Amino acid sequence: MDNDVSAGSTASAASVSTLGQLALGITLLAFGLGHTQVIHGVTAADAVSIATYVGGVALFVAGLFALREGGLTGAAYAALGAFWFTWGVSSGAAVSANAAGLFMLLFALLALSLTVGSAGAGTFVRGTYGAMFVAFVLLAVAAFGDTQGLAKAGGWIAAVGGLLAWYGATAAVGHLPTALPGRAAGRGVTAHG
Repeated sequence: MDNDVSAGSTASAASVSTLGQLALGITLLAFGLGHTQVIHGVTAADAVSIATYVGGVALFVAGLFALREGGLTGAAYAALGAFWFTWGVSSGAAVSANAAGLFMLLFALLALSLTVGSAGAGTFVRGTYGAMFVAFVLLAVAAFGDTQGLAKAGGWIAAVGGLLAWYGATAAVGHLPTALPGRAAGRGVTAHG
């Protein structure tokens, strides 16, 4: 009888990462588009169910599985899952604009930490975290100043971050390109490899 138990595999780590990126992408996209109000009758409040269950629960569970592998991914997914769950269950609660702004500002700091920590990650991961940072800062300032224009701008940037996460996950599953084609070296320029 074989008593060796596998603690995980590269395939399972890749699957968890893909699941996390899909959950983050869909949630950010719904959250962002809700803030832009580009679709008639759809607001950020309509993203509450997606944020609670897909962004909150699914992303948090993916984070727990990814924590077994170590690295930034597990911590990022678990922390972002906690953010989305908290935002989802508290949305619509009677809080001041300053409290809502502070909430966004605190999670902007988390997004900044993830952006800095993902320096060795792929372009789409870094882009997603960077877009989240900018979006959350804009949404925090919009809440503090009661500015709809900044809230819409933050929504657009969050939607772009969602698209980056979604495409990164879809590219991993579908073996699609994840790097932009390089520019040919100009005259007199040599490439060293």
